[in-house]
Amino acid sequence: MDDLDDMDHRIVTALRACGTDPRVAGAARALSWAGEHGALWLAAGLTAAAVDGTRRAAWLRGTALTAGAHLASMGVKRVVRRPRPAHVQPLVRTAGRHSFPSSHATSAAAAAVVFGALGVRAAWPLAAAVCVSRLVAGVHYPSDVAAGAALGALTARLGAGWMRGGTR
Repeated sequence: MDDLDDMDHRIVTALRACGTDPRVAGAARALSWAGEHGALWLAAGLTAAAVDGTRRAAWLRGTALTAGAHLASMGVKRVVRRPRPAHVQPLVRTAGRHSFPSSHATSAAAAAVVFGALGVRAAWPLAAAVCVSRLVAGVHYPSDVAAGAALGALTARLGAGWMRGGTR
């Protein structure tokens, strides 16, 4: 096991141990459930589009960017095929058996970028909580979460001009 793998294993083991506290486990389960397939972010974006008529197009485009980032992570996952951590007992069921990158982290970071650009200050802390929940739940390594967050943020950043109504 190389240094990165060793560090990944040690960190997920330590964070998964935090999930022995029922309150922490409950929060990790709730955040994991809400973030499944980007549902939390898609629902938030569509709701904002429905109530903020002056920025409806930006909300819809930002939500589309979030969905696109999530789909991109699923594609990468099918290519990389890294197994989920097997050395810890997971707190939640997963939709698939592959771990890299974390699709929860991808959609969370994409949403944080696009919703943050639209003035939602709570997007970043909530996205960070979703990312950490995947480690506490024992279903991802830190490098999975970091790669997912980077993919999501990059995807959203590349589409920022289009989101604001430009052609990029």
